[in-house]
Amino acid sequence: MAYLSDIEIAQQCRMKPIAEIAEKAHVDEKYVEQYGRYKAKIDPALIEETDRKPGKLILVTAITPTPAGEGKTTTTIGLADGLSRIGKDVTVALREPSLGPVFGVKGGAAGGGYAQVVPMEDINLHFTGDFHAIGAANNLLAAMLDNHIQQGNALGIDTRKIVWKRCVDMNDRQLRFVVDGLGGRTNGMPREDGFDITVASEIMAVFCLASSIHDLKERLGRIIVAYTYDDRPVTANDLKATGAMAALLKDALKPNLVQTLEGTPAFVHGGPFANIAHGCNSVMATQMAMRMGDYTVTEAGFGADLGAEKFLDIKCRMAGLVPDAVVIVATVRALKMHGGLDKKMLDQENLTALEKGIPNLLRHVSNIRNVYGLPCVVAVNRFPTDTDAEIDFIVKKCRELGVNTVLSTVWAEGGKGGEALAREIVRLCEEEKGQFRFSYDLDMSIEEKLNAIVTKVYGGAGVVLTPAARKQAARLSELGFDRMPVCVAKTQYSFSDDPTLLGAPEGFTVTVRNLKVSAGAGFLVALTGDIMTMPGLPKSPAAERIDVDDNGRITGLF
Repeated sequence: MAYLSDIEIAQQCRMKPIAEIAEKAHVDEKYVEQYGRYKAKIDPALIEETDRKPGKLILVTAITPTPAGEGKTTTTIGLADGLSRIGKDVTVALREPSLGPVFGVKGGAAGGGYAQVVPMEDINLHFTGDFHAIGAANNLLAAMLDNHIQQGNALGIDTRKIVWKRCVDMNDRQLRFVVDGLGGRTNGMPREDGFDITVASEIMAVFCLASSIHDLKERLGRIIVAYTYDDRPVTANDLKATGAMAALLKDALKPNLVQTLEGTPAFVHGGPFANIAHGCNSVMATQMAMRMGDYTVTEAGFGADLGAEKFLDIKCRMAGLVPDAVVIVATVRALKMHGGLDKKMLDQENLTALEKGIPNLLRHVSNIRNVYGLPCVVAVNRFPTDTDAEIDFIVKKCRELGVNTVLSTVWAEGGKGGEALAREIVRLCEEEKGQFRFSYDLDMSIEEKLNAIVTKVYGGAGVVLTPAARKQAARLSELGFDRMPVCVAKTQYSFSDDPTLLGAPEGFTVTVRNLKVSAGAGFLVALTGDIMTMPGLPKSPAAERIDVDDNGRITGLF
C-alpha cells in the first residue's frame, strides 16, 4: 500500500479562510492582521481585553527520543482535533519550526500524516518572518557592540570577554568558530567570534518569555553582551540598543494563527530548541490560546527530561501557568530501541527488548506524577507492526504506577484516532487534581539546583562542575544571578549527558563544563557534554530532496 507523504496530505487539504478560524477561536476581527488567506497575526491586546477566562492547559511531552520516532507534535495536533470531535472548544499552541532541522535531518514541526497544522509549507519555511526578525535583532546588537569598540570603546569592553554571538537560522558548522574584523583598522577589531543558530539566541528566549512589549524591552535591556576590563557586565541598555531591537520585534511579537487539517485554531509562535534552550512556544501564544479555548493543548521539545522540565521549572514559574494534565507519548518501537534492539529489528515482536526499554517511559511517568505532582496519561503511538502482547505489556507496567495507557492512531486517522485520548484527558481534568510543584526552589545555590535536576529528573547520582564552571558559578553568584532558574543544555538522546546511555541509566554523573547567564531571559544556562549551539548538516541533508516546480508547488518537504 502506497502512503501519501506529509506534504501531499497537507496539499490536499481544503483550508478554511483564516477569518473563519479566528471566528471559531472567538477572536474579533479587529485583532486580526491577515498574512494572505490562511495565516494571520493576532494583536496581543486581545489577551488583556477579552473577558474570557483561561481554559484547561494540557502539556504533551514524550519519552527520550530515538531514531524510531515518537510523534509528539503529531499527537498534540491529533489530540486537539480529537477534543474538538467530542464537542470541546479547543485551541493548539505550538512552536515554529527552525530552518536548520527542516533542511537538515530532523524535519519540520508541523505534525505528520493526518494530524498536521497548515499551510504546512509556509509554517516549515519562512512563515510570517518571526525568526528573521529575531535574527536581525540579535545581529543588530552584535553590530552595535563591535561599533562601540571601533568608535573608542568608552565602556572599556574587554574584547576577550565578549559573550554575544551573531546568529543565523541554518545548520552551518562552518560558522561555529570564526575570526572577524580583518582587513585593517577601518574594518573593525580582529577577534575570535562565532555564530549560534537563531533558535539558540537569547533573543529567542526573551521573545518567548515576554508578556508584553514593555516586558520585552526590559528583558532586552538586561541582556549581557560582554564584560569590561574590570569584569563588570555590559548590557544592551549600556549600548543603547534596546529600542531599535524592540522595533524590529514589534510585529513578530504578535502570535500567529493558523489551523489544523480539521480546522482547529492553532497559535504557532516562537521556537527555541529544548536541548540547547528552553524548548517552548511563546508565553503570549499560550496565554492567548488558553483565553480562546476551554482546552489548550501545547507541547514542549524532545523528552520530558528536557522540554517538560523546562516548561514546568522555567516557563510555568515565570508565567504563572499550571498544567491540568500531561500526555507522555511513547512508541513500542522506540522503547525496544531503548532496550538495545537494532533499528532493523523493530518490526518483530520482542518482549525482552521492550522489558529492558520500558524503564525509560516509567521514569518519565514517575517524574511527572511524583516530582511535579501532575496527573498524566501515556499515549502509545501505535504502528501496524506493534503486537497486542507488546501493547498489553506497556499497559500493565503503566497501570502499576497508577497511570492509564491510551492507544493513539492520529497519524493515520487524524482527530478520530485521538478521541480515546481526548476522553481520558477530559477525565483527568475533571476527576484528578494535581498538586503542582517545581523540582527545585529558587533560593537554592546554582549547584544545588543542578543536583536537584540531575537526581530527581534524570535519575543520576549528581552533578560535577568543571573547575571553569565552578569559577563561573562563583562569579555569577557574586553578581546576584544565583537566584534564577537553570536551563540545562544536554543531549536529547539520554537522561544522562552521554547520548549512548539509553533506557533509564543509574549512577551516572552529569558534567557541567560551562555556566553562563541569560539575564534577559531570566535564567542560567548550563552546558553539558559536547552539546553545541550551532548544529551542522548531515551527510545527506533534506535540502537535497526539496524542490519547487514552475507553478510554485513545493515537493520533498517530508
